[in-house]
Amino acid sequence: MRGAAPFILVIAPFGLLFGVIGTEAGLNIAQVMGFTVLVIAGAAQFTAVQLMVDNAPTVIVLATALAVNLRMAMYSASLVPHLGRAPLWQRALVAYGLVDQSYAVSILEFERTAMPLPERFAFFMGSFLVISPFWYAATLVGAQVGTAIPDSFALDFAIPITFLALIAPALRTLPHIVAALVSTLAALALAGLPYGTGLLLAAVTAMAAGAATELAMERRA
Repeated sequence: MRGAAPFILVIAPFGLLFGVIGTEAGLNIAQVMGFTVLVIAGAAQFTAVQLMVDNAPTVIVLATALAVNLRMAMYSASLVPHLGRAPLWQRALVAYGLVDQSYAVSILEFERTAMPLPERFAFFMGSFLVISPFWYAATLVGAQVGTAIPDSFALDFAIPITFLALIAPALRTLPHIVAALVSTLAALALAGLPYGTGLLLAAVTAMAAGAATELAMERRA
């Protein structure tokens, strides 16, 4: 909980912003909170709501939201050596609590500290449980106050700050750097495509570039 606590500084405005945007998009409080509690993935939520406002086809909304969340599949795969032998009910809780912040804090700790499986599970859930109440509560407040929050508060700063804080420590190998660079360039180059489909293509291209780099390094080794 101590390791994840600093993320509260960006989780709170992140949640406030989604609550405001959700209500401005025409969702009622129950729908906004359903998004936050069930999807529990800020970037995908913002993406889906924006596409819904743009009247994008449902299949595009779903596909783009899933593409934004493809990183969760990679997070899950990297946690298997550490939590894969946990009982099913524990893995189900980990699956629900697998958000960027809980993953970032936990994987760094797992890789540098030897601890038995029950302690790894406890550590992961602790990192999630200190973040999630602020995410839920901030979204509820944002949905209730809506446009009463002045634009001068600039809540949208929380989005890039959150992901910069998560991505920077992860850029430890050449494949990670290649994937990050390719995703950035591809997303910018394809930004003009409709319904955010450029993001889908950028994500696939970046993953392929990172995987190809890793394979090339393994062959050379």
